[in-house]
Amino acid sequence: MSNSTYNIVASMNGATVASEYEPEIKSDQGYQSEAELEADFIKQLTRQGYEYLEIHKEADLIDNLRDKLEKLNDYKFSDNEWKSFFGSVLANPAEGIVEKTRKIQEGGSIQLLIRDNGEPKNIKLIDKKNIHRNHVQVINQYVEDKGKHDTRYDVTILVNGLPLVHVELKRRGVAIKEAFNQINRYQRDSFWAGSGLFEFVQVFVISNGTHTKYYSNTTRDSHIKEMKAGRNKTKKTSNSFEFTSYWADANNRIISDLVDFTKTFFTKHVLLNILTKYCVFTTEELLLVMRPYQIAATERILNRIEIATNYKKAGTIEGGGYIWHTTGSGKTLTSFKTAQLATDIEGINKVIFVVDRKDLDYQTMKEYDRFEKGAANSNKSTAVLQKQLEDPTKKIIITTIQKLDVFVSKNNKHDVYGQHIVIIFDECHRSQFGKMHAAIVKAFRNYHLFGFTGTPIFAVNARKGGDPTLKTTEQLFGERLHTYTIVDAINDGNVLPFKIDYIKTIKMKEDVKDKEVPAIDRQRALEDPKRVKEIVAYMLEHYDQKTKRDAKTYSFKQLQNIAEVAKAKKEVEEIKAAARITGFNSILATSSIPMAQKYYNELKEQIKEQGRDLKIATIFSYNPNADDFDEESFDTEGLDQNARDFLDSAIMDYNLMFHTNYDTSGDKFQNYYKDVSLRMKNKELDILVVVDMFLTGFDATTLNTLWVDKNLRMHGLIQAFSRTNRILNSIKTFGNIVCFRDLQEETDEAIALFGDKDASSVVLLKDFDSYYNGYDDEKGHRKGYTEMVEELNDRFPLGQQITGEQNQKDFIMLFGSLLRLRNILTAFDEFEGKDLLTERQMQDYQSVYIDLYNIIKPKEEEPENINEDIVFEMELIRHIEVNIDYILMLVAKYHEGNCEDKEIVGDISRAIQSSLQLRSKKELIENFITYAKAGDIYKQWHEYVEKQKEAELESIITEEKLKPEETRVFISNAMRDGSLKTTGTEIDQIMPPMPRFGGGNRVEKKQGIIAKLIAFFEKYFGI
Repeated sequence: MSNSTYNIVASMNGATVASEYEPEIKSDQGYQSEAELEADFIKQLTRQGYEYLEIHKEADLIDNLRDKLEKLNDYKFSDNEWKSFFGSVLANPAEGIVEKTRKIQEGGSIQLLIRDNGEPKNIKLIDKKNIHRNHVQVINQYVEDKGKHDTRYDVTILVNGLPLVHVELKRRGVAIKEAFNQINRYQRDSFWAGSGLFEFVQVFVISNGTHTKYYSNTTRDSHIKEMKAGRNKTKKTSNSFEFTSYWADANNRIISDLVDFTKTFFTKHVLLNILTKYCVFTTEELLLVMRPYQIAATERILNRIEIATNYKKAGTIEGGGYIWHTTGSGKTLTSFKTAQLATDIEGINKVIFVVDRKDLDYQTMKEYDRFEKGAANSNKSTAVLQKQLEDPTKKIIITTIQKLDVFVSKNNKHDVYGQHIVIIFDECHRSQFGKMHAAIVKAFRNYHLFGFTGTPIFAVNARKGGDPTLKTTEQLFGERLHTYTIVDAINDGNVLPFKIDYIKTIKMKEDVKDKEVPAIDRQRALEDPKRVKEIVAYMLEHYDQKTKRDAKTYSFKQLQNIAEVAKAKKEVEEIKAAARITGFNSILATSSIPMAQKYYNELKEQIKEQGRDLKIATIFSYNPNADDFDEESFDTEGLDQNARDFLDSAIMDYNLMFHTNYDTSGDKFQNYYKDVSLRMKNKELDILVVVDMFLTGFDATTLNTLWVDKNLRMHGLIQAFSRTNRILNSIKTFGNIVCFRDLQEETDEAIALFGDKDASSVVLLKDFDSYYNGYDDEKGHRKGYTEMVEELNDRFPLGQQITGEQNQKDFIMLFGSLLRLRNILTAFDEFEGKDLLTERQMQDYQSVYIDLYNIIKPKEEEPENINEDIVFEMELIRHIEVNIDYILMLVAKYHEGNCEDKEIVGDISRAIQSSLQLRSKKELIENFITYAKAGDIYKQWHEYVEKQKEAELESIITEEKLKPEETRVFISNAMRDGSLKTTGTEIDQIMPPMPRFGGGNRVEKKQGIIAKLIAFFEKYFGI
């Protein structure tokens, strides 16, 4: 951040994120046990004003809760009132994590008490307006003995007596992920037990002393449901460990040591700010806890508004500023919180959030509505915008640049121009903003102008021509208030790095670079049909490799009513269902509309010739400025007749493929755009051919590859590359960029500009040789694939049992590292033919790995086991494991040979053992081998499975006396959703009538039924 005359005034003690934090210099005091780490942590909290309580049992916890709520509300409960309030509001057995989170996060956290005299009274659980009225306490070693196992929790922070933050500690040297796993076990075994008060926990902190991270309750809760319901899943969502966050200062310096973390994150006002201001409970019932850079940016804007107002700087460039947060870092959440909190500032009449036309319907409004239903008001017309601007109850308005421009041009004088307005521009580098900026500055008088961008415009990447005083982001918006670069985002694990391949496509003398070829000859060479043909051949040859299409399937929630959503004028409910998909998808960026035509036709022809099952589409529009794809529009009128006819023809192909009815006219083309966008996100399209569209602002987690045959530079290059680096699962470790032009110099320049001069080592993957043979860096030698395989063969030869805990631990760590490295190497062309392990060897090692996983995993209730400091890479195992189609192919081969080749039976057994998914189906498959006959094996399999499935379900219903119809619906829903719900009331609704309290062993009976249904689900799901 540049120096500002306001810095001293803006420096407030109440800042949630420290401007700059210098870590404490720690002397090496030798070994520190987990108990010592815990004691030191609690001692530090008490020094910071936390009250320590010796509470280890539920009765004491409840007594303290009553006392603190009475003090907060200045009200004394009668025993009867407390019993009623506690039982219905705080410990309602029908409510779980979601309902309890809603009580804390929504409606000012006020709950209704019916007093003994029948009168209602509001009871506040947490004071959000005056955070210092909340009482903060710390307890440790709390014992829960009413769960599946007796458990003892490490450290819990109570706010007004409610456990709202829980801390799980591991000794230094133990993998921090084990603390995450420990909390998962608590969720399964005991958080719900007793009165269920620990389901009020909003934020979890995990630490091994050296590394400390935080995450929300639904991150953990949803992760457990995923793991419990579908162990064959590889989808990485915001519910998994990878989405836990480091704390940092405002300069993005990570604060990881527990001592430093406690001094910052656990400062009382910081923690209470996070709980009361910087959490968002979405309409999808997920709790999002903002990351430090998001909070810092929000507070910088709020400070700027207050200071500029006090110094009468509203209506000037000094009253605003811009936020540089890299693409994919969650700018919409930051802007939403900023808008929400800005409306609370005294004197602010409205917050106007301005987006480009294409973003409004497809992302921003949907995201705002997801954060809080009805919090913002979008508009379909300028007339509606005018009504909203005139309505004092409409505090947050979302509109487009285009509509705001029309409103200003049609209203020379309007009352809103004199009101105190905050105007926030999303992706403020859009080139059409120049004209809009001048109009706003001229019309509005009492405004604060803020811009969000992932790629600012500096002097070096500014466009030519136009007003020289309004070219850069700083000239338009004022000083930069906060920065979070692509390097920061990759270091934090918020986005992925890039792997770039430069494929030479113009043949010439070896000592001549393609850029040195005369321009006319070079252009002719680039457009040569032979070159296009070769590039398409390369794409198709390497498509499965680059997009991991040869990988096994994973579960993914797909949108079912795309056409309905795309055409809707009003909001339509999105219907999603679990589906099994394979690999990722891609975009081909071309240099012009004629080149897009050539590529689309060539792709169609070669895909048909090869009999490939790949779905392609293309989309483009008229762009008068071919060098600027920020100017994306829906204008098809400006296209020449040939281009428009071709686009109509391509859309007809699309209509036939997806049974839609689009064309290049008006709304139908905009709906086509939306449909394409949704199908890309659904991974229903494999290759999308574009010129400018979809290269900025488009987010699809399933997109991992960008094929590039166009010149890109500076912010345009970063924007285009960043379409590929959204996090999805542990298989997607980087964004794949395949360049058919020499863009190495441009890439280096762009990364240096938007990161720093050393950024390439973070942003770009290393070369093949580094991963294959190993390399040295500042931390020492990093083993390569060859070294790992050699160690694996030497220390753990196949057929030899691995005995002893240390050896088992070493094998798990070594094979896990090898899996991670192999996953990266498979995307390199050079890896072909150089894998040092055969498929059979990989399967055998996988079997050993899974055996150890299954041996160790059941021991989780033990206080000490070897799992405490190792992490299994089960997502990668699931990614490379065989599927049922492969097994059926072997069964067919076995029967075609009259069941004589017993080695095939061994291959089937080996394949099953190497797969987590298929182990639960082992008995089913082995019985089918005997049952099957030569012929249509796939048909026989499906008939056999349906017959066995029905017989087994009928047996469970009969044995357990379950309600038949309800049970079948329950199982059908589980198979559809890819998740068997074992919490809530669903299980109770299918059980036979039994006394709820006392007698009948209801709890034991329920657990037995759940165990049978889980086994049944795992056996038949996914086949």
